[in-house]
Amino acid sequence: MSRTSKDTELARRLSRRAVLGVAAGATAATIVGTASAQAAGPAHGHGHGHGHGKGKPVLPPGRLGIQLYSLRDQVSTLGFGPVFSELERYGYDEIEFAGYTQGSAGPLTLAQLKRLAKDHGLNPIGSHVGYYNDDNPGAYTFAQNLEKVLDDAQALGLKHIGTASGPFRYGATVDGWKRAAEDFNTYGAAARERGMKFYQHNHAEEFSFATDRPNVRLYDVLLAETDPDLVYLEMDIYWAYCAQFRFSKRVDGTPAPLDPLKYVMKHPDRYPLFHVKDGVRDDTARDGYRMADVGDGDIDYKTFLSEVTGRTHRGRSYHHWQTEHDNPVDSLAFARKSSEHLHALRSGRCGD
Repeated sequence: MSRTSKDTELARRLSRRAVLGVAAGATAATIVGTASAQAAGPAHGHGHGHGHGKGKPVLPPGRLGIQLYSLRDQVSTLGFGPVFSELERYGYDEIEFAGYTQGSAGPLTLAQLKRLAKDHGLNPIGSHVGYYNDDNPGAYTFAQNLEKVLDDAQALGLKHIGTASGPFRYGATVDGWKRAAEDFNTYGAAARERGMKFYQHNHAEEFSFATDRPNVRLYDVLLAETDPDLVYLEMDIYWAYCAQFRFSKRVDGTPAPLDPLKYVMKHPDRYPLFHVKDGVRDDTARDGYRMADVGDGDIDYKTFLSEVTGRTHRGRSYHHWQTEHDNPVDSLAFARKSSEHLHALRSGRCGD
């Protein structure tokens, strides 16, 4: 995507999920979709795809979650309770919120929502909230309502609170991203005072190049200018590989190698959260991939998980893995299949 002067418009598009990050009790956005509950197979069964051998599981126990944006049609029509019940059956351990309302199922207090998750053995690990909204001074965002956002996260017992908005608030220049990094440091400091970690979730565009310095990758500015003790990252692995396809050359055509796994391995403690999203490789597509259910695509999650989980944090697994699909054909089937696939991944070669 070529950069234009309408950086705020781009930022709003990148933060499409922010519309769901509304205060508890607010009216949920109307979601058009059909409830599609299916009978679940064994949560720990063997799915399809590469990496299913007889070695050690590559998925750390207790660390599989799902970004509830993937299930927004079900949350809107059925409510959190039935959805959490299905996730429990599918073998999920954690959930990441994209808003705290459930549409036609009626309002819930945050205390009720927290209890509901606990009753189904689900640990609320994080939440996506908008970064800013210049058109609405009262918006439920970090920039406009920081204390309320943190109050709600604390009420839910979250350990992480973050945004899926790109840091384009002040444009796509190096200085613009330095200013956004200052904002993030402020939010991170406020979150840390409450025992939480602030994080940013990437799309592909974060790995593009600065408009004023086309040799500088914007994501590198974000890493350099944010305090590693205050600002953390949630790598969306799918979008990072799309960025590899799109931004492995600078504007002048010179090589600019981009390896998502190397970013993580260089700063493993900065990535407590990941989005596990799959894609079928398609060089004719803008992003180089077409989004797919986890296990149906070409991203090598066996290798990615094995490499990252090989690193420990104070002697234990540090990372959390959230499955996601932006627009699944059948969201509950997606959730079930993704869990089956990831639980079935084993170290070693297939058939070992």
